[in-house]
Amino acid sequence: MMFTAMSDGSFHLNGRATRCALGKTGVIEADLKREGDGKSPLGAWTIRRVLYRPDKGERPQTQLPTRALERDDGWCDAPGDPAYNRAVKLPHPASAEHMWREDDVYDLVCILAHNDDPPVSPLGSAIFLHLAKPDYSPTEGCIALSRPDMLELLSLAQIGDAVEIKQA
Repeated sequence: MMFTAMSDGSFHLNGRATRCALGKTGVIEADLKREGDGKSPLGAWTIRRVLYRPDKGERPQTQLPTRALERDDGWCDAPGDPAYNRAVKLPHPASAEHMWREDDVYDLVCILAHNDDPPVSPLGSAIFLHLAKPDYSPTEGCIALSRPDMLELLSLAQIGDAVEIKQA
């Protein structure tokens, strides 16, 4: 199954359109994506696995590989670091995003297959599908959905399914 995020902020889920947030500076062709540009990469990205905060809810119902986050989980976003665009344990000697966040956006997060096989520096890291802030404010390049929409997507998703980011 293909789930589609459109550059106009709509998301196609199970035959209906809902809302999503994308990068704060828009979308860009994947080969032009650069670390820190605030853009969401156009293309179809397989959902690799799901991470969730066990203190914020039960394991989501899904067929996708799923793991509970731990307080020291991070994601390396430092171009040139050998762990670039990979999960790391914190503290990490290079720049790394904290996965255990206080703003709730990573309470449910899908790791997407953007720039991961193998990662190429600096073509972008940590492009996730995660929870939207209440006001759907733009992301740093990810796709963000409401918790109910994320849970619906996870209940439908199968191994090999993808999220596509398209120009509206």
